[in-house]
Amino acid sequence: MHIEKRIEELGFVLPAEAQAPPGFEFSFDWARVRGNRVYVSGHSPQRPDGSLAGPFGAVPSDISLDAATDAARDAALAVLASVRRAIGDLDRVSAWLTVSGMVNADHGFTQTTTVINGFSDVVLQVFGPETGAHARSAIGVAALPMNNAVVVSAELEIDG
Repeated sequence: MHIEKRIEELGFVLPAEAQAPPGFEFSFDWARVRGNRVYVSGHSPQRPDGSLAGPFGAVPSDISLDAATDAARDAALAVLASVRRAIGDLDRVSAWLTVSGMVNADHGFTQTTTVINGFSDVVLQVFGPETGAHARSAIGVAALPMNNAVVVSAELEIDG
């Protein structure tokens, strides 16, 4: 499978490395490779230049369910870009193992699974059901860094 070609066929564009907004510093690796695992830090949506794209705020009072789901989709593209930078070739991904999605949610918001489906759907579209299937958590939280609506992290397995 040629993952880069599949990404292009789907009309997706992977962003540049995340750029911290003024007043913030990223003191961690976006993706850390250890053996045959890639541990991916929490990502939010990014513009093509790597700047944070938003939306910003809580779901659903500030951000609609649909906009939050789109944000999760865009977070998947940011994760793919970081993984590509870490391993050089996305065809090396042999399995998506776990995905942890956090939604900046209003008290009582129960549709976090729907929001994080945006992320999972991209992974499945790009990698197919055998490689892209993954275990997942989708939780609502009171706040996220820089007021992002969605932050998603993951663990993947790669071929040597």
